[in-house]
Formats: sequence, structure tokens, C-alpha cells
Amino acid sequence: MGSTPVPPFLAPIEDLRQRLAEAERGGEGRAEIARLRTQLDDEARRLTADLTPWQRCLLARHFERPHTLDYVRGLFTDWVEVHGDRCFGDDPAIVAGLARLDGESVAIVGHQKGRDTRERLYRNFGQPRPEGYRKALRVMHMAEKFGRPVISFVDTPGAYPGLDAEERGQAEAIARNLREMAALEVPIVVVVTGEGGSGGALAVGVGDRILMMEHAVYSVISPEGCAAILWKDQSEVQRAAAALRLTSNDLLRLGIIDEILPEPLGGAHMDPALAIRTVGGALRKALSGLRRLKRTDLPRRRFAKFRAMGYFSER
Repeated sequence: MGSTPVPPFLAPIEDLRQRLAEAERGGEGRAEIARLRTQLDDEARRLTADLTPWQRCLLARHFERPHTLDYVRGLFTDWVEVHGDRCFGDDPAIVAGLARLDGESVAIVGHQKGRDTRERLYRNFGQPRPEGYRKALRVMHMAEKFGRPVISFVDTPGAYPGLDAEERGQAEAIARNLREMAALEVPIVVVVTGEGGSGGALAVGVGDRILMMEHAVYSVISPEGCAAILWKDQSEVQRAAAALRLTSNDLLRLGIIDEILPEPLGGAHMDPALAIRTVGGALRKALSGLRRLKRTDLPRRRFAKFRAMGYFSER
């Protein structure tokens, strides 16, 4: 399963997955393989039936979940990746480029975490620097110029907080993306596939339709960061996760997202191909609806959508 630690509550599932894989490799009988598959499905159903918000966070971080390039390979054709922001350099934590979805040209931006240690270091664990956001915006401007929809895949712990990122204008890059995405006269569909962390996610998360995987999370701050600030105690992460209302169910109820995309039993990592097909169907449906709108109406509707978030009443 890789060198990345598996959350303890998922250990029974991971053990059964390993036993099933060994049985299939070893040529065990059909009856034994079927028994293990049934046992795996039952265990996955039991463990994910009533997840706590903190467990959702851990599941959203599972290293085998599909990442942006997995969705690109599984759904799109004629992928041409664009590198560099024409200002400083390239940032591997964000991938961006042009492709076709069912023959239609689209622009794609998204976070890329990496799987093994070497790739994760190269991708900076999916934490972009300013040049990553500027590269994404460069591609989005290209999409607007040629009238192509933008599809954004969100999966990041947050923007990189390092000194070099701050020196190169991290806050300005994020703020500019927010402003420019709000005004783009092309459809924008956002899919939160794993972690949606703070401004690092929102910088590519302003869209006409916000879709979210069932076990993904989306929050202004990580539970660890929230616990450290509010309680000065990392052991309070479960309390912080519950308070942040970061699950897909919470966010749909609050009007932050538009649709929850169901995941395979046990999570997207259990059947990445099925998860990718589910996202593909949702993207086609969302783009079909947005094509009916006038380009000049999109920024106005997008602004109204985000302006309506956060209203509350005091009694």
C-alpha cells in the first residue's frame, strides 16, 4: 500500500485489501476471492457508515485517492500541460493545461500532491507557491481568450507558508486569482477531490458550480491549525474538525457547495476508476447547464453566488 501511514481506523480495511490482493496474485480459488471481497465490502460499509469529521479529514488525505493527473488521464484527451508563470518559474504543486472532454476544448488547473516520498517532495505535498497560482491564472486567461470552460481540481492542505513564497507575493497571488476568477467570462466548474485547505484551495476554487467528493473536506484552516490557534493543543484536532463544519454534508447544507459526488464504498481510493467516472459524469452535466448561459452573465451570477454565502441571523 505504500510507505505513507494509513489512519488507524482504516487498518481493518487495508488488511483485507492486502489479503485480497495476495489471494488474487496467488491464484486462490474463486470462492475464497469472492469471500474476501464480500468481507471487504462489509467492513468498508461498516467503517464509513458514520465517520466523524476528523476521520473524514484522514480519509480525504489517503495517499491512494485520485489526484488531478489521474483525472486528466482518465477523462480527457489531447492533454497539453503548460509550465511556468512567465514571471518567476514553474510550480509542480499545481498542474495546468489544455485538453478535450468529449471533443470539447477545456482548460484544466489543479493541485498535484504526489504519491511516494520522492514525488511528494517534488510536488511540495500539493502546497503551491505564488508561481503556481500565477501559472493557473495564465491558463485561465488563455481559456477566456478562446472561449473555453475552466475545470479546477482542488486538493491541497493549503498554500505553502514558506519564507520564499511570502517573499514572492503569496497573498497577492491568491487575492489576484480570487478577483480574476470572479470576473472570467467562461464557465468554471470546481471539484473538491480531497482536501480543500484555506486560501490555497480558494485561489482556484471560485466557480459557477462547486462539486465535492463525498469524503472530501473543505475548510478555512486545517483542524491541526485550528486546534493550535484556539486551544494551543494539537490533541484537540477532533474537536476542531467538528467545529469547522468541513464535511461535504455540512457544506451543502450551508450553501457553500452545489453537489456531493458519491464515492466508491470505503472511499475514492478503493476504486479510483469508478471515482473518476463519477466525476466525469458530474462535469459533463455541469458544463451542459452552463453552456446555456450567456458569457456576459457568468460573472454577475458568480458574484451573486458567492455574495450570498455567509448570511446569518441573530435571534
